[in-house]
Amino acid sequence: MLSDNPDSSPQPASRATIATRDLPYNDLDVRLTGLLHWNEAQDSPKPGILLIHGGAGLDGHAREQARRYAELGYAVLACDMYGDGVAGDRERVMACLMALRDDPEFLVRRGQAGLTALSRCPEVGEVMAAVGFCFGGMAALALARSGANLAGVVSIHGSLATSKPAEPGAIVAKVLACHGALDPHVPMDDVAAFTDEMNRADADWQLAIYGHAMHGFTHKHAVSGAMPGVAYDPLADKRSFAATRAFLAEALASLGTARA
Repeated sequence: MLSDNPDSSPQPASRATIATRDLPYNDLDVRLTGLLHWNEAQDSPKPGILLIHGGAGLDGHAREQARRYAELGYAVLACDMYGDGVAGDRERVMACLMALRDDPEFLVRRGQAGLTALSRCPEVGEVMAAVGFCFGGMAALALARSGANLAGVVSIHGSLATSKPAEPGAIVAKVLACHGALDPHVPMDDVAAFTDEMNRADADWQLAIYGHAMHGFTHKHAVSGAMPGVAYDPLADKRSFAATRAFLAEALASLGTARA
């Protein structure tokens, strides 16, 4: 439910006011470069969102989604989970993807590096959330399972399975998962296991399932049939964005935006 206080949540920004800048940071000795998006017309620090890209890396889809959420009034870091020079090189992308997928602690550490970089930006207040797509949804949920101090975590057509399920009481963030009912890459058995896991962990969680939607339903430029089980679905895209917008307004605005 949205707050009744009209000043408690960020106000949408016109496209002309969205500024961007590269944000270099490190995970141990790995150089990473994200892209920060924010509404330069807003003077006060804004809630921060770590936006985690899909399997291809920090691509056009991730940048488009980061701008989309920045237009709601958030400061959004489209983070880099692979490292400089990896995106666009299929062999290196797959190696990074598999290494992160198969090592939950590595995955969480790489996500935390992005959160630390985001938290140090002057445009960002204390309160932060994470939103991820596909692989990024898995990464966002890994952060939640680890007990990361986030107000909210959103997985959009992301993998729900994990080799390291959340311990009871470990999840601090509110959780929203947006899932396509016909997604062959995330079968309903995984959905059922996820709901059981969230209940055992006593998490504050929500699950939205969109009828007829397949994997990658927010990818407007996906070529139909190019990748089995992946297809754009405009209705699921619209509904998942509306659900995420309401979820973030509740999770972030209720905790305030100012730095300590």
